[in-house]
Amino acid sequence: MKLHTEIKQLIIDTLNLEGLAPGDIDAEAPLFNEGLGLDSIDALELGLALKKKYNIVISSESSEARKYFSSVARLAELVSMHQGRA
Repeated sequence: MKLHTEIKQLIIDTLNLEGLAPGDIDAEAPLFNEGLGLDSIDALELGLALKKKYNIVISSESSEARKYFSSVARLAELVSMHQGRA
């Protein structure tokens, strides 16, 4: 999916994950802990990047944030929903 690849590239560029290509990231794999191993600082940076690129604002305190930041596939779902409403 084009959106999955776009989000994977956004993650790589935003977090300076050198040596990784979009194809190296499993869309269903967790972004935190055992998956890509991102941390809370990475989540903040990624949240800002999503705001800039897609004009999406997610409250860091909301349960929605945890749900959508769980994987690339879930982030793509959020972006798709947001673009559908726009």
